[in-house]
Amino acid sequence: MSHYTGPKNRLSRRENFDLFGKGNKLRRAQNPPGQHGPKGSRRPSDFGAQLREKQKTKRIYGIIERQFRGYFEKAKKVRGKTGEYLLRLLETRLDNVVYRLGFVPTRAMARQLVSHGHVLINDGVVSIPSYQIGIGETVALDATAANIPQVKACLENPKLLPAWLQKTGSKGKIISFPLREHVDSPINEQLIVEFYSR
Repeated sequence: MSHYTGPKNRLSRRENFDLFGKGNKLRRAQNPPGQHGPKGSRRPSDFGAQLREKQKTKRIYGIIERQFRGYFEKAKKVRGKTGEYLLRLLETRLDNVVYRLGFVPTRAMARQLVSHGHVLINDGVVSIPSYQIGIGETVALDATAANIPQVKACLENPKLLPAWLQKTGSKGKIISFPLREHVDSPINEQLIVEFYSR
């Protein structure tokens, strides 16, 4: 599945938020991208706010529109809150789980590790970033990945894990599905539901 490979700082400026977790300050003040500079401070329409929220979420998780729409359609068929189930589907993607386990500093690097075959699910190689992890499945890095300097640094300085994950060294496990309060990204899923329900 394809993904965005263009300039990332431009996307962060458009959403006025560091989408890729690199800790970069948004360059060029707080202006959105474009050759004409700031366009004024008009309040966005309801549609504009919904679109921005959808675009921001899509870019945080590094997926394209067709795939994101597919997740929404799947979430819509499940009984309960569509927005919360959508976030669960996004959070349990393999690349996101590798990132959440603290093996790597960014989701983009997690995606690359998965694509290059450095991530094992229940001791078998899985190279599909969108693979949906289930409860009880173990996620581990192979020896090559564990020796990459950025990965080594992350393993030596572990960050606080979400409550739905367990980790020991370069191996982790899903102990439950993530709840809404476990998603720390600034996402308003209701706006996404309203966008696709027009």
